[in-house]
Amino acid sequence: MASILDQYMQASAGENLNPFLGPDITEPISTGYVEVRSEDDVPIFKRQKVNFRPPNNIVDVVVCNNIVAMVLSNNVLMRLDLTNPSEIDSVDITKRVDDSVHRIFMDPTARHLIVCMKSQESFYLARNSKKPKPLAKMKGHLINAIAWNKSKLTESSTQTILLGTTKGLVFETEVEPEEKFFQGGLEKFWKQLYNVNSLGGPEESIYGIMFEKFPVSPKSDRKYFVMVSTLSRLYQFIGDVTVTDSLDLQPLFAEYENDPAPFLEMPGHLDSSELALFYPKVRGLPSSFAWLTGSGLYFGKLDFSPPESCDNITAETRLLPFEAVSLLSEQVVFEDLFPARFGAMRGLCVDTVKKTLWIFADSAIFQYHVTRESRDVWKMYLERGEFELAKEYCRDNPANLDKVLTKQADELFESKNYAIAAKCYAQTQVSFEEVALKFIQVEESQALRMFLLKKLESIKHQDKTQMTMLIMWLIELYLNDLGSLRGKEPKPKYESVQEEFRKFLAQTKVKTCLDQNRKTAYDLITSHGDVENLIFFAVLMQDFEHVISHHIQQDDFMAALNVLTKQPADTDLYYKFSPVLMQHIPQQTVNAWIEQRKKKLDPRRLIPALVHYHQEGKPTQDSEEVCYDMKYALRLCSEHDKQEACVHIYSTMGLFEEAVDLSLKVDVDLAKIQAQKPSEDDEVLRKKLWLRIARHVVEEEGDVKKAMEFLNQSELLKIEDILPFFQDFVTIDHFKDAICSSLHEYNQHIEELKSEMQEATESARTIRGDIHEMRNKYSIVPAQEKCSICLYPLLTRGFYVFPCHHAFHSDCLKNEILPYLKEKQRAKVQELFNQLYATSRTDSSSVSSTSRESLKNELDDLMASECIYCGEIMIRSVDEPFISPDEYESVLESWQ
Repeated sequence: MASILDQYMQASAGENLNPFLGPDITEPISTGYVEVRSEDDVPIFKRQKVNFRPPNNIVDVVVCNNIVAMVLSNNVLMRLDLTNPSEIDSVDITKRVDDSVHRIFMDPTARHLIVCMKSQESFYLARNSKKPKPLAKMKGHLINAIAWNKSKLTESSTQTILLGTTKGLVFETEVEPEEKFFQGGLEKFWKQLYNVNSLGGPEESIYGIMFEKFPVSPKSDRKYFVMVSTLSRLYQFIGDVTVTDSLDLQPLFAEYENDPAPFLEMPGHLDSSELALFYPKVRGLPSSFAWLTGSGLYFGKLDFSPPESCDNITAETRLLPFEAVSLLSEQVVFEDLFPARFGAMRGLCVDTVKKTLWIFADSAIFQYHVTRESRDVWKMYLERGEFELAKEYCRDNPANLDKVLTKQADELFESKNYAIAAKCYAQTQVSFEEVALKFIQVEESQALRMFLLKKLESIKHQDKTQMTMLIMWLIELYLNDLGSLRGKEPKPKYESVQEEFRKFLAQTKVKTCLDQNRKTAYDLITSHGDVENLIFFAVLMQDFEHVISHHIQQDDFMAALNVLTKQPADTDLYYKFSPVLMQHIPQQTVNAWIEQRKKKLDPRRLIPALVHYHQEGKPTQDSEEVCYDMKYALRLCSEHDKQEACVHIYSTMGLFEEAVDLSLKVDVDLAKIQAQKPSEDDEVLRKKLWLRIARHVVEEEGDVKKAMEFLNQSELLKIEDILPFFQDFVTIDHFKDAICSSLHEYNQHIEELKSEMQEATESARTIRGDIHEMRNKYSIVPAQEKCSICLYPLLTRGFYVFPCHHAFHSDCLKNEILPYLKEKQRAKVQELFNQLYATSRTDSSSVSSTSRESLKNELDDLMASECIYCGEIMIRSVDEPFISPDEYESVLESWQ
């Protein structure tokens, strides 16, 4: 019966909150805890004796809705409300000395009570009544069990109830507190529905009876089931009923008149039996049942969703010995020994509403307190391999949850269910290296990938090293899987992994990490030769230069132009790629320039592209049009000392410096040709090449006149660029013209600088004049002028006046402007105020006027540089809300 106990009175397990439940001083309380233990020392079950000694022996006890009703051997019924235990009602059931109480029955709400006497008389006692009333129609029947209609109970009626007798008869009736005219008793009606002894054989008494309504379904909303038990039989009745003003169960039993109800029979013999249902919720359906038989305790679950023709709703039934056991592990969790001085134990009852457990002997009543009954349930489910249920019972204990997840992951791994095992391992505290090695050893890259993904989700943003490692490892795994699937059937599997990989790359966390490790990611993807994903990654990282270069290499010039026009605002890409695009798609390229006029392209930097377009032929040294391996050709020409061919190959490969150096060994004119090949935009490289040639001409040939002629051939070089190459003692006559020309250019540049300096001097003089005039400006402040903030007279204390005629007290302006200043500025203002205040309190002779004036000027620069109502501060505040987010809640509450 341990399963029907809830966590009632957990917090008060060791306290006496109710005076009715006082401590048993003379008898130590037994905990009875045997095997199942947790980290807590408090036992699950704890017995407490009721602080009440009945004047006579107890015959029967029922507890419902915190109302205790007990009947004594002298036929006195005692009732008490546990919420007000000081008041006990005593009611005499009958004055007959030769009669005694057989059993008492109370409905779940404790509004109705029926007392059954051994003389086969029955009495009804209402909640607020002290006078039992005889039930005339029940006379002649010894009632042994009652099933209450708990969903329809009211103060004025029990509604339809079922009764089982010692002769095996099932009756239906409805009891009302007051007898109505021509009714012939308190029973509104009285019908016999079934006889369990109709088949003959030894007569069986009914010891338990229950009925419940099935959940409403589209096919029927009037379906009920009835469960009846005797000493050795368990009956189930299922069918539709009639519902008018009151429930009529007769149609349900009518189906079994010609076809007797099937029953389960158990061997063994007991003097008495019990049938109980467990309700997880008071108003809900029962989830399980228990039946006390001679063979043991027969229990199981109740399934209210069987097929329409099913006549059995029990499931997962088992038979247990007579002990308090765990329904999960079927192990003994509690044993208790009762002292003999209280007499024989007479019964056990449960308050199904308040979830309390009571047991009574001849002269004592005990209550069992239950403390965290489910504390070790997770262990039992774990041992049975029911991991999901085990996790439900240890959600509040991370250590236990980790044990469950680890065990589940290990079993899934052993059963080769690697994908789900990976998800479980990711939630555990098992060593990362240990788990990763497990999946690597069994060559399960997909499961390893799933494990890493789950681990990545749990990593915090500040753990950048671990995050980077996981992301790069995941990229490697994805690329390996894609490489193994590429070109194979079925294609949907490849497409699925491809889509998963791209979604992974697009995650915000992953993008942020890859943006900081872009080169590593590029190298990783490139090493796998996955061009498709390389382009996707470049677009994702908005590396449009990489994407455009790829399309041009693939001769897909329209795709390159589309990327160029769709990229946000990098105009340098237009200048870099327009020459190539003009060679192949000139019209589309020019149209793109026109469409992108908002980007303010510099026409001067587009001229090289136009010049290339107007050339008669395409460049013959374009490396993209070379149909041979240039590196192999260069090596071959070098081996055979074909220097001019090597120069040509170097130039084609874009290695202009190497081409010029090698050309100088062959012919200076050839070197000049190579120096002219770099793009006109790259002035730095072209000048560097010409300087190499100039050094060679000066140092190797030593011909000054030839060097001067060479200087005239290059527009990029000047006399001062090549002078360092000459020896210290050289006749200057050869340089005279070049030096004069250079000096003339410098003189022109100096004159331009002088002109600019003169303009700057005039501007400075004008600004100084304006500043001088500003110092002499003044404003007349009337005596009645008020502060624009506090509206008090302005002249009462220090103030500021602005050209816009706004005037403020110094302290008012300070308080108003502080929120708009930066944190350092606010601290500085406060510091200056404190210093000024300190100087005002000290002797004026000890503080120089210059120091005080300096503090004021510094404070003015911070506070009074502009009017707070007319300056930039007011303009910037246009976008700010009237109520700041910090003040929103408090202002909202004040309005309410």
